[in-house]
Amino acid sequence: MFRVTRRYEFAASHRLHSAELSEERNRELYGKCNNPYGHGHNYVVEVSVRGPLDRASGRAVDTERLDGLVRAQVIAPFDHRNLNAEVEGFARVVPTSENLGYEICRRLKRSWKETFPGEWPKLEKIRIGETPRNIFEVTADEIE
Repeated sequence: MFRVTRRYEFAASHRLHSAELSEERNRELYGKCNNPYGHGHNYVVEVSVRGPLDRASGRAVDTERLDGLVRAQVIAPFDHRNLNAEVEGFARVVPTSENLGYEICRRLKRSWKETFPGEWPKLEKIRIGETPRNIFEVTADEIE
């Protein structure tokens, strides 16, 4: 069994602010990330898949298919967007990197069988680098 990880990048802005919390609590919880005008990141997203080696091709995953799926479900809808205002998945959800990982995983899983109709490969995890110090990871099995 092999694990293949591909790295992608996109830039997006967001504001961390929960409508369920007071203004004061939002400022305490999110600090400078609660700036009313938002702020941006150059996100690095790693998509890891696993599967057996295909004897004929010598590969565990068709990386061109994976790239196409990520372009359609992640890069196109998120790149150079305000996550709060322009991405439907964050209309009522705070666009933390944890929630971004969840949303990316959900989008990939939703279209996975169209791209990879067989048993393999399987989506394993999503890893998001928000900053060099802040890295978030979600396992695909944990997402509906």
